[in-house]
Amino acid sequence: MENQSNDKKVFLLDALALIFRAYYALIRNPRITSKGKNTNAQFGFINTLLDLINNQKPTHMAVCFDTQAPTERHTEFTDYKANRQEAPEDLLAAIPDIKKLIRGFNIPVLEVDGYEADDVIGTLSKKGAAAGYEVFMVTPDKDYGQLVDGNIKIYKPGYQGGDAEILGAKEVCEKWNIKEVHQVIDILGLMGDAVDNIPGIAGVGEKTAAKLLAEYGTLENVLENADKIKGALGEKVRNGKNSAILSKKLATIITNVPIEFHEEDFRLKEWNRDLLKEVFIELEFKTVAKRILGEELSIVPGAVPQGVQTDLFGNAVEGKSKAEPKTPKAEVAEETGDTDRAEDGDIVHAGKNIQNTAHQYRTIQEEAAIKNLVKELLEEKEICFDTETTGIDANDVELVGMSFSFKPGEAYYIPCPADQEATRAILKQFEPVFNRKDVLWIGQNLKYDMLVLKWYGYELFGETFDTMLAHYVIEPDGKRSMDMLSARFLGYEPVHIEELIGKKGKNQLNMRDVAIDKISDYAAEDADITLQLKQVLSPLIKSKEVEKVFHEVENPLAKVLMEMEYEGVKVDQDFLHEYSKELEREAAKAEDSVYEQAGVKFNLASPKQLGEVLFEKLKLDPKARKTKTGQYATGEDVLMKLAHENKIVEDILAFRELTKLKSTYVDSLPELINRKTGRVHTSYAQAVAVTGRLSSNNPNLQNIPIRTERGREIRKAFVPRDSNRVLISADYSQIELRIVAGISGDPAMCDAFKKGIDIHTATAAKVYGVEESAVTKEQRYKAKSVNFGIIYGQGAFGLADNLGISRTEAKEIIDNYKKQFAGIDTYMESTKAFARENGYVQTLMGRKRWLRDINSSNFTVRGFAERNAINSPIQGTAADMIKLAMIKVYHEFRKHKFESRMILQVHDELVFDAVKEEVETIKPIILDCMRSALPLPNEVPVEAEIGSGINWLEAH
Repeated sequence: MENQSNDKKVFLLDALALIFRAYYALIRNPRITSKGKNTNAQFGFINTLLDLINNQKPTHMAVCFDTQAPTERHTEFTDYKANRQEAPEDLLAAIPDIKKLIRGFNIPVLEVDGYEADDVIGTLSKKGAAAGYEVFMVTPDKDYGQLVDGNIKIYKPGYQGGDAEILGAKEVCEKWNIKEVHQVIDILGLMGDAVDNIPGIAGVGEKTAAKLLAEYGTLENVLENADKIKGALGEKVRNGKNSAILSKKLATIITNVPIEFHEEDFRLKEWNRDLLKEVFIELEFKTVAKRILGEELSIVPGAVPQGVQTDLFGNAVEGKSKAEPKTPKAEVAEETGDTDRAEDGDIVHAGKNIQNTAHQYRTIQEEAAIKNLVKELLEEKEICFDTETTGIDANDVELVGMSFSFKPGEAYYIPCPADQEATRAILKQFEPVFNRKDVLWIGQNLKYDMLVLKWYGYELFGETFDTMLAHYVIEPDGKRSMDMLSARFLGYEPVHIEELIGKKGKNQLNMRDVAIDKISDYAAEDADITLQLKQVLSPLIKSKEVEKVFHEVENPLAKVLMEMEYEGVKVDQDFLHEYSKELEREAAKAEDSVYEQAGVKFNLASPKQLGEVLFEKLKLDPKARKTKTGQYATGEDVLMKLAHENKIVEDILAFRELTKLKSTYVDSLPELINRKTGRVHTSYAQAVAVTGRLSSNNPNLQNIPIRTERGREIRKAFVPRDSNRVLISADYSQIELRIVAGISGDPAMCDAFKKGIDIHTATAAKVYGVEESAVTKEQRYKAKSVNFGIIYGQGAFGLADNLGISRTEAKEIIDNYKKQFAGIDTYMESTKAFARENGYVQTLMGRKRWLRDINSSNFTVRGFAERNAINSPIQGTAADMIKLAMIKVYHEFRKHKFESRMILQVHDELVFDAVKEEVETIKPIILDCMRSALPLPNEVPVEAEIGSGINWLEAH
């Protein structure tokens, strides 16, 4: 694409540094294609590239790579870069794709044997500046500071949402605390560089090196004056002379590489669209392709990061991902395409769709035709069912139509008119079908369709098979919309919702506005494709050995969640209104207090201004660190460490909490009240979290605060629906630790639970070697942190930081813990070994977590997989247990025909809207269902606590 700007701006990219950065930025939530390919590096790199092209408007560009050939540095110093761990396999596999992407943009890929990328960039930057160009070296590597000159700058891309930085000579000198940029190599010679295994002088760090250079100017002068330097430092400098000279040479970027600055080669030109298309299809970058090429590509479906926490309205919040509601295709998946099905989900390209695939879809409207269809449906053993509605909130929609399929390639669509009485009359004709108990109902996110029917007074009584849940237990990672599953497993691209109602926005149509013939094909196809997906996924459930968790946990739970969503929970609007005013008053008071102590008014919501006030004006922390964007870090973790000794920091934290509670919860909850019921109806996402945990949206109940007194007050807003009821809360007691004890079989931990001893006190007694009666409050607190931390891979560094103790003490606590609870250490090691051999771990119910990186040669990547191997069976078993408890409670309540209802599930807690006369009857039933839901190995008892009250806080 020709850039018309007359400015002479060349951007030289340090490829591998940017690729490593892109890969690790998404390491916790990797992007995996349908073929199992990790595309973190490719995705991050192309976004960096596009950001440069679109926002920096370069006229010229080149991308520089290292080669496999050794350099002079390796020859002179065999240990150069020797301590670097193996690059992750996924990252190395990404490099050919990235080179193809770069060539697709018609940008030259540069590499010279015997030289590193920074040498190539160093040479070209000097030549480019000499040719009158403004040169930007695109890299996160600080060593490039030595090259900065009048027309040569470092462009450091933003990281994980941060801003990009441009560093000239002034900024480089400030970062290193030096006077001239050429001193960067002197400072590296003195202090070394652990990343590249450059030794420097033993015992000399960055601050000491800067002080030496401030006095002596150059490394050579420091060494010449070594005899004048007193004490231990002088000894270090004298002993490290040869190492320092070598280190400076190793750190010096070469600027005379045999390579030319070719202006025309580097000029941005028209893109090679065919090559870009080819790579986008391979990487399943449909959205990127649309953005860059401006056209829809038929692409195999891929996966996007999962497990991301959402706010009250279900929007993804920083660093985590969004739960997917029912796919009445207003939520069309990001990456979709055409594929053909092969064995066990292997994919090859196809291109089947409604235009080129034989099908028989019929619209059924006449009464006689409906009667004939009902007759046929009464004979079938398996029926796929789907609804079309006026929106995506099942608690607030009208039925537009419904479709049935029981034979591949054939389906029926029954339109339902806007006249609700006429629609009810149509549904009445299908009542004998809905009431069948001897039929298997098939659907994609069937919970949605069942909830729509529930509002019309009907229920599907038969067993269910949900294709979304089937795929979830087969492959817990990734998204699973019907469009994506169809493309992947059937090689068939369904009609997209946008073709009927247009794209999201104010001009989007309602399904009621679409012509019946168009809806008919779309809706009938949904039922047909879902039926075919069942036939593909059913054998996979068996071959992956996940039948138990599918048939006993996930499928039965869908009906339970549907009923809970239907019931909803009442919120006290008057309380919220008053609490909002109270929070506003308290926030204003905290804000005024901050300004008074600071002696200046500023924008308290601005991290930049806050950092300057705290660390420059008030000088609260001389060691205050700055973020990658150059401003002071003012996150909660930073402020918490300063709060206990600074009243102003306490007030800042209070202001933040108060304003967040007000906006995110107190003022938002009333907006979610259903106009028909006057209650709030959360939507449970059953197939999102890889651990098996439920998540919820609108509101996100998992985020309702519990740790602070002000946050807990919000639970007062959740109340019974009338004065004849109370809320009951039943909560598992330390369930994850009980599961650890059960599956590890550790004698000491099992014994503590069997005897009913407080587990943290028992742990402290063992770790500190004292009697349980002698355990102090502080010892129990530390033991509690170890109990919860060690099973999630927390080491001495994490524990020390968490408890504010030395790393030595933390290591001693952990070592004692492992000695006293040897069974837990054995569990962790044996679980990792099982995962390495089998590629997965599983819960007691057989829920599997696949760990593709468990045998990676890169210890960072392998470490993530190992931590998941240890904690997934624990978290997953806890998830299975509460799901089984919910199913048991549901059936018990139906059996006894109780009027009380289970209405909420949050973490390890169940909440009930209970009729007062039933409270004492249902309490023991609830506790029994929870305790017996999933017995633990080694006879570890499962305990739950229960309470009741006029609101959720009082019940809890």
